[in-house]
Amino acid sequence: MQDGCTVSQTVRYLSKRWTLLIILELYKGDGYTRRFSELRDALSGITPKVLAERLKELEREEIITRHVDATAFPVRADYTLTESGLEIIEIIRGIKRWALKWKVENITCGNQDCKVCEL
Repeated sequence: MQDGCTVSQTVRYLSKRWTLLIILELYKGDGYTRRFSELRDALSGITPKVLAERLKELEREEIITRHVDATAFPVRADYTLTESGLEIIEIIRGIKRWALKWKVENITCGNQDCKVCEL
């Protein structure tokens, strides 16, 4: 594949560790929105540095938007899925359907039974 290939360019940022899980966690939030601390707490094992990097990348790709409320202390940053980001949920659902169809065994999520979740 060439660097100019659409699939190659898209896979380059979507395949980074944590990216799809961040999108999924935003999808679960009220109004598809979550705070940095909520994302950090929901994604066991992610470091604040990596979370910040992935959020910046997703914002740069216009998959999420960032809204900062500096009127109170501490400053609050909310991250929300864009229309583009919401469409990625369909890709995640497709991955899940494929995995369930072909009996790919995964460790059950600590928050939900993947086979019966509302994804």
